[in-house]
Amino acid sequence: MTTDFDDDLEELSSAEDFLEYFKIEYDAKTVHVNRLHILQRFHDYLKQAQDSIPEDNEVAKREIYHRLLTRAYQDFVESDALTEKVFKVFHMHEPQQTFVPLNDVFK
Repeated sequence: MTTDFDDDLEELSSAEDFLEYFKIEYDAKTVHVNRLHILQRFHDYLKQAQDSIPEDNEVAKREIYHRLLTRAYQDFVESDALTEKVFKVFHMHEPQQTFVPLNDVFK
């Protein structure tokens, strides 16, 4: 069952759309530089919270979405994309650990 809230969310496409829909004040420059990172972080937060988001209480659901989007936006006000490392590409140059069994070394 879809709600008006779900229908509204389907219409939103940009970080600015989401921030405006949830009436979150934002700095356009911060969003311009970090829009994809903010949306991905918001998505990650929603995924982490999915078990605590009530499907049958639209008011509570809106509040949780508002809080998580505010948190995602604030992450990039207080930090930057390189530090936050939202996307896999930022982890590619980190040291990698590989295990090679001793038996494979002497083959």
